[in-house]
Amino acid sequence: MQDSNKNFLDNIKYPEDLKKIDEKDLIQVCKELRQEIIEQVSSNPGHFGASLGVVELSVALHYVLNTPYDNLIWDVGHQAYGHKILTGRKDKFHTNRKYKGISGFPNIHESEYDSFTVGHSSTSISAALGMAVSAHLNNEKDRRTVAVIGDGSMTAGLAFEGMNNAANTNADLLVILNDNNMAIDPNVGGLNNYLLDITTSQTYNKVKKDIWSLLGKFNKINANTRSVFQKIEHGIKTVLLKQSNLFEALEFRYFGPIDGHDVNHLVKVLEDLKKIPGPKLLHCITKKGKGFEKAEQNQTYWHAPGKFDKNTGELLDCSCESTPLKFQDVFGETLVELAKKNEKIVGITPAMPTGSSVNKMMEELPDRAFDVGIAEQHAATFAGGLAAKGMLPFCAIYSSFAQRAYDQIIHDVALQDVNVVFCLDRAGLVGADGATHHGVFDLAFLRCIPNITIASPYDEHELRNLMYTAQQKDMGAFAIRYPRGKGRIKNWRNNMEILPVGKGKKFKDGDRTAIVSLGPIGNLASDAICEFENANPDIKIAHYNMIYLKPIDKELLSEIFDNYENIISVEDGTIVGGLGSAIIEFMAENSYARKIKRLGIPDNWVEQGTQQELYKECGFDKEGIKTAIESFEFNA
Repeated sequence: MQDSNKNFLDNIKYPEDLKKIDEKDLIQVCKELRQEIIEQVSSNPGHFGASLGVVELSVALHYVLNTPYDNLIWDVGHQAYGHKILTGRKDKFHTNRKYKGISGFPNIHESEYDSFTVGHSSTSISAALGMAVSAHLNNEKDRRTVAVIGDGSMTAGLAFEGMNNAANTNADLLVILNDNNMAIDPNVGGLNNYLLDITTSQTYNKVKKDIWSLLGKFNKINANTRSVFQKIEHGIKTVLLKQSNLFEALEFRYFGPIDGHDVNHLVKVLEDLKKIPGPKLLHCITKKGKGFEKAEQNQTYWHAPGKFDKNTGELLDCSCESTPLKFQDVFGETLVELAKKNEKIVGITPAMPTGSSVNKMMEELPDRAFDVGIAEQHAATFAGGLAAKGMLPFCAIYSSFAQRAYDQIIHDVALQDVNVVFCLDRAGLVGADGATHHGVFDLAFLRCIPNITIASPYDEHELRNLMYTAQQKDMGAFAIRYPRGKGRIKNWRNNMEILPVGKGKKFKDGDRTAIVSLGPIGNLASDAICEFENANPDIKIAHYNMIYLKPIDKELLSEIFDNYENIISVEDGTIVGGLGSAIIEFMAENSYARKIKRLGIPDNWVEQGTQQELYKECGFDKEGIKTAIESFEFNA
């Protein structure tokens, strides 16, 4: 046995090292792992509270399972820092979420211990079911498959679709429900209330313990006896809770709830569950932020708090109040301002009230602001239903998550020709969250939809003006995209005005070369032009701000093609199908012949890093734009 004064974690590189430790010493391992996460994230910001909440579960799973042979899938992946530290990445965890470092989420290309790349919620059960069925088809009877899913992720339809299908396959699958009553903001909805009922029923928990003991004894007899006692157990649950068990209605054997912070009990339960075939669900009660007092007290803020003092919890590098607001806050404040004047406006967000700043409307106009849970498809169709009866929904969704509501945007909003305003936050390259969270596809996938307006503001004033414009009568589906982070204007409260749909703006004239930009990335184009012209005072570069991608300003494009030999498009989105593609289509349709250089996201995956590092990698940072100008002006 290892000396108790020694640091266990220093000797754990991989799960096989963990398995050498006595079970009673796992409590100390958990303390050290929790402290390691605190030390790492305090200086290298990332997702904090979720990983602290599953420390014991992470240790127990790798202690019991034979990873990486066994399949272990972490839903979303916010909570996987402990998993990464235990699976060969402790020494490089300081590179987490950094440029060219390790991903902030499990990544199938990064480690064999990451069974599936994750980042969006509610994918784990479906993926795990596929792996479990694969194991069965390959006659791998000893290969276990476990999905760890948070209670917030259980609200998404995909989770239920996976569970429903699992019943038809009778796959050897274990779903662990990590129940902490939190996603990022507190969970909402009927499922959340149901889980609270189960968790807090003392009578049920006592009877559940007795039933577990009885089943353990009678399982040794025969399958019929097990079946009888399963029915007895189910009946008792129904009587005590005055409702049937949701999970068992989906033909999952339900176990729990149990304390998710008792590592020794978790090990015992997981060992027992290995012996029970078929679909199973283990309900674990945990606390997000466990072991760090401030994270336990304010779970929403400490989901991803930035740098902090690991001893005191004091936040470091706090933004000065005099700096410009984040785009999301300008949106949130403006939404409240508009809603107070227009009683038809309602706010909708799928589980991101704080992240999208819809919480500002929820505080001031609670009857007209809705957090629908992690359910982007429902959010879009819910908005369509509201709009069909005369309401005006502003539906705030992160661009990356809007991908999940694509069919609903098409079928339930655009096809209906109803007025829904989709406010796509975190559009473009988002930075440290990496490929799963970059909002780079929205311009391309929305542009092919009839009956939709697509716009992106150059600055905070244009964001407010676009929101004001979108609430006008008969606007139909209207998408406004804006990036993660801050703008540049401190005094952003302007007198809002309508921006005519399909009309852009000319910022300045030039000689031979024109830059055409869309959205806040145009600020970098303005900076690049200024620096280039200061260094080359005899050369003038034109700059046009399109504002609208659809309908695109054809008069403005005609002016550009009539007057400039060289055109550079700049967009914080994929160049396949976006602004650059629209410009080339216009050129072809109108028989122009010009030199065009498209700057944007290339046709490959972009990983994590700061936004500036990723702009540089993709070639549309300030220097990249200057290089594009020089390639035309000096290589003619």
